[in-house]
Amino acid sequence: MQAIRSTFSSFLRRAVVVAGLAGAGVALAAEPIRIGEINSHNGLPAVGQAYRNGLALAMDEINAGGGVGGRPLTLVARDDEGDADQAARHARELVRDEQVVVLTGTMLSNVALAVAREAARGKTVFVVGDALSDAITLDRGNRYTFRVRPSTYMQAAMLAEQAARLPGRRWAVVAPNYEYGQSAVSSFKLLLKQARPDVEFVTDQWPALGKIKADDVVRALRQAKPDAIFNATFGHDLAQLVKAGNRQQLFATTRVYSMTSPDAQSLPLGEGDAIRDWIAVGYPWEQINTPEHQRFLEAYLKKFSQRPQLSAVFGYTTMMAIGAALKKADATDSEALVEALRGLKLDSPLGPIAFRTLDQQASMGAFVGLVSQQQGRSSISQWRYLGGADYMPDAAYVRSRRPAAAMK
Repeated sequence: MQAIRSTFSSFLRRAVVVAGLAGAGVALAAEPIRIGEINSHNGLPAVGQAYRNGLALAMDEINAGGGVGGRPLTLVARDDEGDADQAARHARELVRDEQVVVLTGTMLSNVALAVAREAARGKTVFVVGDALSDAITLDRGNRYTFRVRPSTYMQAAMLAEQAARLPGRRWAVVAPNYEYGQSAVSSFKLLLKQARPDVEFVTDQWPALGKIKADDVVRALRQAKPDAIFNATFGHDLAQLVKAGNRQQLFATTRVYSMTSPDAQSLPLGEGDAIRDWIAVGYPWEQINTPEHQRFLEAYLKKFSQRPQLSAVFGYTTMMAIGAALKKADATDSEALVEALRGLKLDSPLGPIAFRTLDQQASMGAFVGLVSQQQGRSSISQWRYLGGADYMPDAAYVRSRRPAAAMK
């Protein structure tokens, strides 16, 4: 009987050990996949919060569906405060200390380029959700950096197509004097001159980001007597430009083509600061009736009790792309994720998109229409959704600018 007890006790001990090992395996399988997000949380609060909301909504949906291989996604966020050096430090720390497998975020293009440089050095995948500069996927592109939002080239091509129909020949530009603004103006000038060789650019105004001296800028624009203005300012600078432009009656006879549009949530304007029929990139969130956008809108309103901004769409789609790539790769190592993202197709709130292998740019499009804002209400009319694939630079142009090493 003693021998039987001894044998049974030994069996129980072995069973406990086996069960413990099995439990450890389950715990290991459920270990979260960590995604590092770097963004201007305080510098661009309204836009940044909407972007994070989009990320959170997509992550909730992915995790509710079982995560990736049974592992939930989790976000580790850092605020870059609009500083490229700080963003680069965060990127290194997130990979080294937080063991994130993918980096994402960045709204300002100079910040995105700093993070992209660190991603290349550390061989870590970086999915840019919001920054626009062409350099991200062209001149300073690398094997590990991908982008969801349409680039400055793509959006400039959409606006240049509209601008070429304007009878006037004299153009002025106003843009923030940093990477994004320079890229936007360069692409717009190139593409408009290709369509209309007769146009001339009579003045360029380059205010420092966040420090526009709007009355001086508007005075210089008026003195140049342009037929139309290409605008790439945004946020506070755009609000000040609108106010000064209305005070000096700049917009009464001058058409504006704008890379950004006023939004009642992020661009507060007074009663006398109306915008009327700017041809601009916008987001007619309440007018889009496609099933995919309706699903996104209903889920967003339910979770956050506020209407989405366009940056929320970028955040949502970026996280969905990361989740789809992780599932396709069935791995978290960077080389497998690069191959999974190249050519990846997925659904977004704006319809199906794909990452082009050549430059790792997604084919998401944009809405272009007549944008107005008056008495705190913004609207967009006569809009069209322009598919991004039709406005991407051709292969020869990409190869002339993108490093060969980035295309391997």
